[in-house]
Amino acid sequence: MEKDFSRRGFIQKTILGGTSALLASAAFSSSSFAAKNENMQEKPIIKRKLGKTGIELPIVSFGVMRSDSPALIHAAIKEGIILFDTAHGYQRGKNEEMLGEVFQGYRRDSFVLATKIQPEKKDTSAGPSDVKTDVKIFLDKLDISLQRLKMEYVDILYVHALSSRDDVLNPAMIEAVTAAKKLGKAKHVGVSTHRNEPEVIQAAIDSGVYEVVLTSVNFKQDHYAAVKESIAKAVKAGLGIVAMKTMAGGFHDKERKQPINCKAALKFVLQDENITTAIPGNTSFDHLSMNASVNSDLAMSAQEQADLMIGKSQGGLYCQGCEHCVPHCPKGLPIPDLMRAYMYTYGYRDSRQAQDLLLSLNLPNNPCEECAECSAVCAKNFAVSERVADVMRLTSVPEEFIS
Repeated sequence: MEKDFSRRGFIQKTILGGTSALLASAAFSSSSFAAKNENMQEKPIIKRKLGKTGIELPIVSFGVMRSDSPALIHAAIKEGIILFDTAHGYQRGKNEEMLGEVFQGYRRDSFVLATKIQPEKKDTSAGPSDVKTDVKIFLDKLDISLQRLKMEYVDILYVHALSSRDDVLNPAMIEAVTAAKKLGKAKHVGVSTHRNEPEVIQAAIDSGVYEVVLTSVNFKQDHYAAVKESIAKAVKAGLGIVAMKTMAGGFHDKERKQPINCKAALKFVLQDENITTAIPGNTSFDHLSMNASVNSDLAMSAQEQADLMIGKSQGGLYCQGCEHCVPHCPKGLPIPDLMRAYMYTYGYRDSRQAQDLLLSLNLPNNPCEECAECSAVCAKNFAVSERVADVMRLTSVPEEFIS
């Protein structure tokens, strides 16, 4: 059974965890980061082509979701990182604004910027939504993102967080991204997916429109072989592949006492040469130093391989989105999304992103309270109802405590 915590303890733990991370990041200055890396033996950076886009990238890029430090972005650029990945909703817009300020000092052709826009969730019980309205909403969000970024275009525009073939082939989204390219507001377009990756990737291939897929892929996935096969098909069809969730939540436990060997996890994913690059997050110079080192050294030691073998057998924080549990839930809850919010909270210590995700689901504060026992059986043995009750407390925490 997983421990329960009081609301006060939950808030204190979240705030203190975030404060500690900020202090640690500040203490490790960019100058010491540079000095540390000057002592490392220079090796060439490994680069790969992103499908038919013509873009060539180092195998490690920067997922900016949790970063609010301009100094980290500058340091990453000095490390040779080119691709920076953000989203319209990250940090409620502040993430794009921060990048917009940073990149004012760089030539536009010296970096690659990707952003993501999630389609509006609508109640379609009264009938299908209007395509023109959906297209306008999407393009209006893109305009807002471009204003924040202080850019005329993004290099890659993703339709974000898709999980089915129907999502990918949604006529409104295809019309929206096609218009974005025609208007010169996006050079290339793609989709991102957290689950049902093989289905989403195949649909992206079949669309004939999407050029890039940003997909979850990591050593903990029971269906890793199927994901890898789908990736190979996509690359053969000319699509570029970017990997996310490579570190599977970063920890095996919510108390963060059992860290995953994140460097090994990143190397594991990038052994597949069909994957152009990965976008691990960086919230400190230590994180950046570790991740950037993989750009020139993919060799895995026996210890790293052993660490991943041991870690694969542990439940951890990462939900692979298999949806094995969903048919058994009498309320049909979006359990994979709830588990992702749980990972954001305890693995990433990103309560803001977790709260945004939870609020977007429009659920009651404790959706499991009417069930005497949980019938949603998890393939990874997660205590589903306990995790749901635990993380849903975030929905009642005032925004000022976590923003």
